Amino acid sequence: MTSDQLLSPSRRADAERNRAKILAAARSAFADPEAEVSMAEVSRRAGVGMATLYRNFPGKRELLEALFIDEVNAVCEAAETVEAESPGAAFMAWLQRFFAFFNSKRHVGSQLLRHSGGTGSFFSDNRDRVLAAARPLLTAAQQAHEIRGDLTLEQILDMIIAVASINGDGAYSGPILQAALDGLRAQGDAGPRGTDSGPRSPAPK
Repeated sequence: MTSDQLLSPSRRADAERNRAKILAAARSAFADPEAEVSMAEVSRRAGVGMATLYRNFPGKRELLEALFIDEVNAVCEAAETVEAESPGAAFMAWLQRFFAFFNSKRHVGSQLLRHSGGTGSFFSDNRDRVLAAARPLLTAAQQAHEIRGDLTLEQILDMIIAVASINGDGAYSGPILQAALDGLRAQGDAGPRGTDSGPRSPAPK
């Protein structure tokens, strides 16, 4: 039996609320790519004591990993729940979500690399999860002849990551992303194009 299971229902609820508060505070703090965020700053923003913070996350690496995994979970879930009028449109909508994920998590990723030394399988394991979740979307879109068939999912995601890595705000990177997405369409497929197709940051959780 784990320590969490030994807690009363009310204590478990309190612990879950504290963890959610810590993650929300850390998500907001790490949103600023110029910020050097300490554990003490996260504790202050979350309104919890340092003991509570370290009980949930023994170190900064564990906190950063939790933030990253939360968003990977959301990206994978989006691949299963995205709704659109066609397989190609569904894949395009998911790519927008992936763009927003990568664009917002660059700072967390760089911090994680610094704290982990770039070792271990954390990033490759989570990349594999994203690939597994998105592959059925691409397969369906290619079988419907709405997305060109000469590109792999790995190549497409590398292209989206490259666009997300360009310095500039949404007004600058949005048209670049749209040009990249347009290039994925199978020849002769004009496809639906929204007027507001620029990148959006994921909604806070």
